[in-house]
Amino acid sequence: MNDFLPTDYEVPSASDKYMKFQKGDNRFRILCSPILGYEWWIDEGDKRIPRRIPMGKEIPISEIDDPESVKHFWAMVVYNYTNKKIQILEIAQKGIQKTLRALAKDEDWGSPVLKYDIVVTKTGDGMETKYEVLPKPATKLVEGIVEAYKAMEIRLEALFENKDPYAKDEHVDPDEVKI
Repeated sequence: MNDFLPTDYEVPSASDKYMKFQKGDNRFRILCSPILGYEWWIDEGDKRIPRRIPMGKEIPISEIDDPESVKHFWAMVVYNYTNKKIQILEIAQKGIQKTLRALAKDEDWGSPVLKYDIVVTKTGDGMETKYEVLPKPATKLVEGIVEAYKAMEIRLEALFENKDPYAKDEHVDPDEVKI
């Protein structure tokens, strides 16, 4: 018997604030409508910093080193079943966006916000990466998630200001919110 670490221990990821698609199944429940915009990255010293603007605003092409690098993105708050955490998910993959849009417009599925889970399966690496999107039948959301999400007061629009969407008068660490 190994008593060095708990048997269910896993090393925490670099940032538990944001969901990133891992290889295999990624199951989540969307908790709010997404914000839509454009994103690109700039070098600031030895760091790469994202810049974002809302959809509908003019992209400052003259200020961007590589205009081809500008991506359309969606950002939304989700409950990540793998990590059992409320996180922000950014989706820049057009195939995923198109599938979620089609589901939302379909009269049998409708808006996924709070109603049903989504599973995105990621396979491959690099240019060979593929994503498959599968909706799951409507089920009741785990009790306490909506209340925890509301208590966190996440402000997605802060992404357009290069600020922390989790920040508020009294910062709430996502690890401190009990579900």
